Amino acid sequence: MRRARTDTFEHTITGLLTKRADLCHEAERLRDRLAALSNDIVAIDHVLRTIGHEGDIDAQMPRRREERFGRNELSRLIADIMRQADGPVSSRAIASQIIAQRGEDAGDRKYLADMTRRVSKALRHIRERGRVRSKADARGNLLWERQT
Repeated sequence: MRRARTDTFEHTITGLLTKRADLCHEAERLRDRLAALSNDIVAIDHVLRTIGHEGDIDAQMPRRREERFGRNELSRLIADIMRQADGPVSSRAIASQIIAQRGEDAGDRKYLADMTRRVSKALRHIRERGRVRSKADARGNLLWERQT
């Protein structure tokens, strides 16, 4: 490895401060743009009402995926999947099955990652109650199984 030309981090500090300032300016521009878009939406809604549109304007909006679960619903889904499993199962496999059961897009990698994170968190809470146990596989991933 090549040794640095200077013994201090002056260049690094200067570069990082410059980058930080650039990011702050960009965030400010984005906030301004978001405010302008919000004002445009309000103006369009006003015009629609003025010219006689009687439908529900919000119903026309594209829907965001609803990822919410009812009280203990996620834990029950996890328990059902683990009851059917032949052996230890990963959080990702459980998340994939939940997505499939709910009829959602199994190919959405971001959604799968988010669901895997939620399943892992739920499993950690279930483990604290002594209902499941975990063990690491050869790659360090946790595999979960029901406590017998």
